[in-house]
Amino acid sequence: MTTSTLGKVYLVGAGPGAADLITVRGAKLLEQADIVFHDALVDSAMLELCPQAIKVPAGKRCGMLSSAQHFINKRLIDAAKKYQVIVRLKGGDPMMFGRADEEIQALKDHQIEVEVVPGITAALAGAAAIQQSLTLRGVSRSVAFVTLAQATEGTENVASKSEEKRNQLLRNKPLQNPTADTLVYYMGRKDAAKIAQQLIQGSPNQTADTPVHILEAVSTQNERHWSSTLGELSKGKADQWFDGNSPALIMVGEALREKQQTKNQAIELQSPSTKVNDGLQDSEIITNSRRSA
Repeated sequence: MTTSTLGKVYLVGAGPGAADLITVRGAKLLEQADIVFHDALVDSAMLELCPQAIKVPAGKRCGMLSSAQHFINKRLIDAAKKYQVIVRLKGGDPMMFGRADEEIQALKDHQIEVEVVPGITAALAGAAAIQQSLTLRGVSRSVAFVTLAQATEGTENVASKSEEKRNQLLRNKPLQNPTADTLVYYMGRKDAAKIAQQLIQGSPNQTADTPVHILEAVSTQNERHWSSTLGELSKGKADQWFDGNSPALIMVGEALREKQQTKNQAIELQSPSTKVNDGLQDSEIITNSRRSA
């Protein structure tokens, strides 16, 4: 079979959850798709955008029976030999903790054309939900997206005993503390208290008083928030709050302190050294005219 007769695979970001947060390009591709392989957390309303397509669940859920990655890769390859427009619909953004590299490489190895359509990742939707910026002038100028999830499945071949031992060592390795001002942990529900404890003990940017926001099912009708501090999180105060059926996001940093931005702006406006040019306040706005210097 020649490459000209093979279909094209689109890795499309479904966004954080709400069906209307998919990109316009992503929605148009769903309307054109012959077959759609979708993640487990994709909103069912989003699948209504592709009534003409064959829909195949291909999700991976932590702690649940899921499709092995090599099997997903094979199904995409097989689909490209039979259909022209194949959509792999992935939660959030395909390039953020979505194993896109493995799928792209598998497709390229079989000379199958692939295109990535970005989506809104959960961290950005979470910041929008609580209306707190991940960055803040004078407080936070760096952000780290972190996951502690380790792949427990093998690759194409069964792992050897030495590989199994290495994987076990990786899972038992102490958590690393990123040095960014604002931290966003994906898939960190099971390690929430441990994350907080290690940040308090070893991070140069976080203390027990650092604000924490946990968001579940962000952007959906089931969205929930838990707000406190790293100190409270380290004591396991959120352990019983979590809903094991919803994806959770843990956001940490001074930029997330409530009303912090308003306070900074008030101080800045009151500063005698700050000069505000209000010359435009009473100026006439001229439209459709030429200006000269």
